[in-house]
Amino acid sequence: MTHSTALGRTSRHVIIIALGLIMMYPVLWLLFSSFKPNTMIFTDTSLWPKQWTLQNYVNGWKGLQGISFGRFFANSLQVSGFSMLGNVVTCSLAAFAFARLEFRFKKVMFGLMLVTIMIPYHVTLVPQYIMYNKLEWINTYLPLVVPKWLAHDSFFILLMVQFIRGIPKELDESAVIDGCGQGQIYWRIMLPQLVPALITTAIFTFMWTWDDFFSQMIYLNKVSLFTVQLGIRSLFDPSGESDWGALLAMSVLSLVPIMTIFLSFQRYFLDGIATTGLK
Repeated sequence: MTHSTALGRTSRHVIIIALGLIMMYPVLWLLFSSFKPNTMIFTDTSLWPKQWTLQNYVNGWKGLQGISFGRFFANSLQVSGFSMLGNVVTCSLAAFAFARLEFRFKKVMFGLMLVTIMIPYHVTLVPQYIMYNKLEWINTYLPLVVPKWLAHDSFFILLMVQFIRGIPKELDESAVIDGCGQGQIYWRIMLPQLVPALITTAIFTFMWTWDDFFSQMIYLNKVSLFTVQLGIRSLFDPSGESDWGALLAMSVLSLVPIMTIFLSFQRYFLDGIATTGLK
């Protein structure tokens, strides 16, 4: 390796690290500011706190109206967990049907499913709210969870369809010769092969549901049903004095579950993205 080549690689690494630190600065500011006293959060311009305190986490964990943030975390885990499970089960079934089965109007239905990806969520918000209100689902988790059990997210169906198309059909034919039906092919052949795509779907579903604020704000009004995102929003009082320290502290804690899941399954996540769509 020549001196100029080594210098060029070193320069590229330095630039990438510098850009990474710039992109990470908001997260680092959030983390370190959560340990600053309220009076120093916006007055102390340095990233490293001159005075450390854990009182922000104590105050924030107390929650609202006698309901601690532990309850909000449990609510978010409940909604995100059931949504994740629903997407993994129903989207994999729908993807298997589109990728392997032959039925009438298959191409038309697949095309209509792809069209739904292009429809903004806000367009369907009003009719959905009217429907859920007539079903008396407002102030319950049903509007947030039930659609996930009906293969509602077309993006994940498309992701799995592309993944299944990369699996040799000879495996299906061999299973049929051995006497397997379509249900057994799905369970014994497809699911083991779909693990990277299933984990990718699970990670994305959990992260998007956990971070979802708009839908939860629309359908949940009772404090006892609040998720983490609604609890954090309630700490902000635009008409009065907000407890910024508690707000930042709970924001830091809200990042822990999704970061843990992502880092734990990162290898499978990258495998799912890398192999999706390959023939």
